[in-house]
Amino acid sequence: MAVSPVERRTAGLVARCYAGSDPARLRADVLPRLRRLVPADAVFFATVDPASLLFTSAATEDPLAGETARFLENEYGRADVNKFADLARSADPVATLDRATRGDRAASPRYREIMAPLGLGDELRVALRLGGCCWGVLCLHREHADAGFADEDLAVLRAVAPHLAEGIRRSVALGLAGSISAPPRAAAPGVLVLDAGPVLLSASEEARDWLARLDPADFPAGERLPIAVSAVAARLARLERLEREPVDRVPPPSVRVCDRFGEWWSVHATRLTGTPGAQTAVIVEPAPPQQRSTLLLSAYGLSLAQNRVATLVLRGCSTREISAELCISANTVQEHLTAVFDRLGVRSRRELVALALAGARGKRPA
Repeated sequence: MAVSPVERRTAGLVARCYAGSDPARLRADVLPRLRRLVPADAVFFATVDPASLLFTSAATEDPLAGETARFLENEYGRADVNKFADLARSADPVATLDRATRGDRAASPRYREIMAPLGLGDELRVALRLGGCCWGVLCLHREHADAGFADEDLAVLRAVAPHLAEGIRRSVALGLAGSISAPPRAAAPGVLVLDAGPVLLSASEEARDWLARLDPADFPAGERLPIAVSAVAARLARLERLEREPVDRVPPPSVRVCDRFGEWWSVHATRLTGTPGAQTAVIVEPAPPQQRSTLLLSAYGLSLAQNRVATLVLRGCSTREISAELCISANTVQEHLTAVFDRLGVRSRRELVALALAGARGKRPA
């Protein structure tokens, strides 16, 4: 039976998702192929921390690139349609601006204040989910026109989104494998001081060392700040507003970031007091074992039940304690644990703990 051009293009894109590339190479491989399936005039493609849904790296095309701070303020700081965090929890992770606003694009502050002045019209947003985790987000923009994205475009994205998520998961797993050629890193935390822009005012030597370790694709020349730093600062501003409003709290401004040597870092923000004007301190330090281990379990593609059992093992719980905590039989605990061992390539609880503490070096998840 003949294969259509669309099927061939889709197969080519999906194949690149399983190549085990780093995030920058994955983006370079899949975006041209995606554009042949769903034409777009500008694209935003970002990886996120599954725990906080904060951006960890991103590719931003013109004319979007100069508006990163405003897009982040909209994403984390105010109400609007099709927020990535909402799509990550939605039954359908694919949505367009035209459908969300029923054709009244001006109902969206993001459209009125950012997109329309840039000459952009409809946007198609996707949360890239797999196994209960969101690994990245994608936004396709088209120039201003009466017609926006069609149903066929949404169908294509629904079909390829899980494969794109798998590609990012594999890139995270690749990062967890680490690198023996990594130069020594500072033991002390680094500090970046930002103004309300956010604009970098000053940085400690340790923080500048961290910036130099980032992949150039994640912190290109001319950019003011890595997107992970801007994201935690924007989330902090949102948290401060929430403290004065009777609304539900949102996750704390913390994100895990991998440098180009496969080393993992924890990036979090706090407000400075006692100085003129609003200033934010962003703390950068090596990710502690617990943060690496939770990311490890997600990156290996464990099922939700397997993840819960493995997490409790890493906390030192016995089979009886896990059985009581999860309300499952001891035999079921052992079945899940055997599956975890097989998936991670270990033979005992001790080896599982050692693997997690080592940050998964030595074995790359499939």
